[in-house]
Parts: sequence; structure tokens; C-alpha cells
Amino acid sequence: MSDTSTPFPGRRWPAWLQPAPSSVAAAMRAAGHSPWAYVWNLLWSFWVFLGPLFQHVEAGFWWSLALGYPLFLLIFLLSWVRPAAEVSGYVGALVVLTALSMPWNPAGWTYAVFACAMVPYQGSWLTSAVKMAVIQALLVLEGIFLHWPWYAHLILIGVCTSTGVGALAGRVSWDKNTKLRMSHEQIRQLAATAERERIGRDLHDLLGHTLSLITMKLELSRKLLDRDPATARRELAEAEEVARHALAEVRAAVTGIRAAGFAAELASAALLLRTSGVQFDQHLQAANLPESVECSLALVLREAATNIARHAHATRARVSLARTAGGVQLCIEDNGRGGVLAAGNGLKGMRERVQALGGSLRLDSPPGHGTRLDIDVPLAAKAVVHDTALPRIDARPPVPATHAT
Repeated sequence: MSDTSTPFPGRRWPAWLQPAPSSVAAAMRAAGHSPWAYVWNLLWSFWVFLGPLFQHVEAGFWWSLALGYPLFLLIFLLSWVRPAAEVSGYVGALVVLTALSMPWNPAGWTYAVFACAMVPYQGSWLTSAVKMAVIQALLVLEGIFLHWPWYAHLILIGVCTSTGVGALAGRVSWDKNTKLRMSHEQIRQLAATAERERIGRDLHDLLGHTLSLITMKLELSRKLLDRDPATARRELAEAEEVARHALAEVRAAVTGIRAAGFAAELASAALLLRTSGVQFDQHLQAANLPESVECSLALVLREAATNIARHAHATRARVSLARTAGGVQLCIEDNGRGGVLAAGNGLKGMRERVQALGGSLRLDSPPGHGTRLDIDVPLAAKAVVHDTALPRIDARPPVPATHAT
């Protein structure tokens, strides 16, 4: 983006470092947490550099650091961004790296602490605990072979066990919370399905009897047209009145169905984006908007959130809504691949909705630097609704309707 104040720098990573949908980074983003918080765990790895402070070291110590530590960082990064099914392989790689480092750098067992912390949880505490115990047993055997003192083994076991069990407890809690969020999503989908069925029943009840009555009166007027014109005209007038009444009821029902609240649409957008692995932030400073403005902005937000989830390849998105001197401003931005063309159907529809309110839409989407939408709407404007207008039934010659475009 051209706006240098944006929190999204537009940095692009190689494809093999992009967070996979089932990775730790994607799970953290889906839960609304910053994946970069995971990097702070690397502070514990600096123990491998402290050997010279406690004992004399040989050249092998420096060679083990020069070769082993970059490899450790790579394994750590891959365990963060690659699919969860591959984590067991990275745990094994850390165990091998630990075994190769310990003869030259006794503090190399720090890598094993990360290995125990990364042991995956696959539905069984016992299985994960056994894997941690096997890792520690192998390292203790190597420590015995290297003639380590007994207290060094106790320290190794204590640190690895406490770290591994703590990380395992966190993953168990995370797994429960994930299942709870999925349960909430299923409830929301069931509620939406029930609402659609209710709307279908209401429209059927609303129109079924009315249309049958109109049909009967029109058939009767057709039969009476030659024999009794006065009665036929009366039947036509009654059919017209019934149709007008049904039209008013349909318009009221459609308006109620389609008047989407901005808060509800914002919650839906947050769920959609977080489920797609996009960290979502919101900053709202406007409330109690006119119904026409709120409905149109909600539909714009729905279209924008769908585009971000499907096409933007973004990791972060932000929505802000604020009052201005004469209206309200909605800003939607992401740190995706950018390069959005203003001629797209989705953007065209959003622009038409905003212009119907007398507002303006600005698009900033440089390739590789994300996308930003700025929508300004005057609150005094009167919206022109395109898609809920129904034809008027009138016995008089029709008057052409005018619509804003």
C-alpha cells in the first residue's frame, strides 16, 4: 500500500515458508493471536552459547554452534509454519541434532527441551508422555556414555519434563477450545438454516392464500367481462386491492430480511477470516447509524471479507468505522497480494451501493502490498435501494421508474 502508516508492511515470504492451513501459525491466527509471540520461545535457546562462561571449550564447541544452531532455527521455523502432521519429524530431527551436539557442547541438550515441548498431542496424554520419556531416556544414555555427573541428568530430566508437560497441557487446552469454536460454528450454521426455513414458510403463508385469491378473482372477471362488465370491473378492483396489500407485506418482509446489521456482519466476517487463518482486528467509533447506511455498509463489509478470505492470500486484516464531520468512514485493509482491479464485479457492486448513499469508495491496491478500501458516506444522504424494489401493480398506465446508477 502507498500508506506508510499501515501496520502491514507487505513483506512476502517464499512459498515453502507460507503458513500451512494446519500449522501452528495458522491456528494462532485463527484464534486471534499474533503468531510472532511463538518466536519469544527462542530466548531459551541462548543457553547453548553459555558454555565458555563455565568451562574451557575447544574448537569443536564453536563448530557445533556454527553448524547446529542455524539448523535448529530452521527446524524451529518449519515446525511453526508447516502442517501439523510433519511436527513429529521435526521433533526427531531435534533429537538427532541434540545427540550430535552434546559431545562438543554439553548445553546442546537445550535443543531437547524444544523437542519435548514440540511433541504433538494426538488425543492421548499417555502417548505424548511416552514420547517425551523416550527422548529423555536416549539423552540420559548418551550422558552416561559421556560420563556426565548424576546431577546433570537430573537437571536434564527436570527441565525437559516440566517444559514438555507444560506445553502439552497448553495444547490440550487449545484443542478443547478449538473444538468448542467449531461447535459454536455448527450451532450458527444450524441457526442460519432454521432461519432460512422460517423465511420460506413465512413467504409461503404470506403469498399462498393471496395469490390463490387473486387468481380466482381474475378468472371470475374474465368470465363476467362480456355478460356483466360492472361486476367484472368490481372483481378486478378487488384483485388489484389484494395485490397491493400483498405487495406491501412482501416489501416489509424483504426489508426486514435484508436489513443486515453491521455488528452481526462484523462478527460473521471475523469468524470467516479467523477460520481462514487471517488475524482480524477491528476498531469501531461509530454506532446508531441510519438503517439504510448500516445495511449498505454491512453488505460492503460482507463482500470485502469474502474477497480477502478467498483471493487476497493475506495474514492480517483490519476494519475501522469512525464518524467524520459530515458522515461516517469505513476502512477495510489487508496485507495480501494486492493488485486488485477496480473493474471486478464485487467492487462494482460495492461502489454502486456506496454511490446510492451519496458516498464515495477509494481503492488502493498496489501489487504485493495489500489492499485498502476507504468508504465515505454522508449521514444525511438518502439511500436508493436497487434490489428490493418490486413492480407496482396499478390499473393506470405505468409511469417509468427512475433508479440511481
